[in-house]
Amino acid sequence: MRARWWMTWAVVAWAGAAVGGAPYVVVDTGQRAFFDDGDEIPSPGKGQPYFGQDAQYGGPQPSYRDNGDGTVTDNNTGLMWQKGFDGGRKHTFSEARAGAASCRTGGHADWRLPTIKELYSLIDFSGGMGHRPPRPYIDTNVFEFIYGDESRGERAIDAQYWSATEYVGKTMRGAPTVFGVNFADGRIKGYPRDRGPRGASAQFVRYVRGNPRYGKNDFVDKGDGTVADRATGLVWQKADSGRPMNWRDALAYAGGLSLAGHDDWRLPNAKELQSIVDYSRAPDAGDASRRGPAIDPIFGITEPESYFWTGTTHQESPHRRGSQAVYVCFGRSLGYMRFPGQGPGQAAEAINVHGAGAQRSDPKSGDPAQFPQGRGPQGDDVRILNYVRCVRGG
Repeated sequence: MRARWWMTWAVVAWAGAAVGGAPYVVVDTGQRAFFDDGDEIPSPGKGQPYFGQDAQYGGPQPSYRDNGDGTVTDNNTGLMWQKGFDGGRKHTFSEARAGAASCRTGGHADWRLPTIKELYSLIDFSGGMGHRPPRPYIDTNVFEFIYGDESRGERAIDAQYWSATEYVGKTMRGAPTVFGVNFADGRIKGYPRDRGPRGASAQFVRYVRGNPRYGKNDFVDKGDGTVADRATGLVWQKADSGRPMNWRDALAYAGGLSLAGHDDWRLPNAKELQSIVDYSRAPDAGDASRRGPAIDPIFGITEPESYFWTGTTHQESPHRRGSQAVYVCFGRSLGYMRFPGQGPGQAAEAINVHGAGAQRSDPKSGDPAQFPQGRGPQGDDVRILNYVRCVRGG
């Protein structure tokens, strides 16, 4: 009974602090299951392998209010969303951007296309195409959702949503790019702004209003090897792990870290780590003053072109749902692509396919040499050995 009272109090406290306190509340991922390198497991105890993963910790729990007028309010972030998305019709980016001005859902006239951080606040990592039936990465109890229309030549996973965040570099051999969230397969990727492989690039749209401070960090160097974000309440390791490692070792590294007088450091979940991406920066930014990893220079980074582990399992393998874990790209999001004119024996070219600031996933263990040309339709770069930046608080 006491535990239940504490959980109830915690949820109420989080919700109150979210709207009235910190302007940038990082809502929990919704992941409740525990995994090893492939399968679901019982909750590991402190000191055991795989302790410290996402489900071990509970942040502000998802909490929504259906307003009954086509809008949904996020009780944590203070953001109001459209419940639906224009009857399932997809829009070009220019249509999506222009349509906000004429949107009158719920009688409001101040709708906007969400930033990538606003849009990602809705992602729910209890989803997965590997579930039977598949589960979307968004709460379908309050939001409308459909998969891609396979009868029209789309894939089921073609459920991408535009954000307003344009990439400061270029992808796919020079394409202007916009970030979006795929609520079918749980990823952030950069999508061609104008034309994709099948013609005009079109995605779903869900407009937002309220809390203009959401997604804006307020970093301060505490002078003890840590960086506090006063916007989210999270405290970060200023340096990174200094070396890449597999997921199990990343969990152990975070659990064993003692820094600035604290030993409660952990591997951040996917939404926490994405909260510190700086989408105004990229290694290939057109503006030379913005070139560098997609993170505020207040942080140290060993490898500018690095990927970083999170504690969140990405349940996207049809055979072993727990075999992948989420990472965030602070360097360019590379893939191995073949283009027209290449000879049959010519190796695929490693290019920036999704942009610095993308979120994908890697096998938790194994040999990266087994994936010399990546995997998937865009030949996503497979490293397996990724860096770590620990977090505490929240």
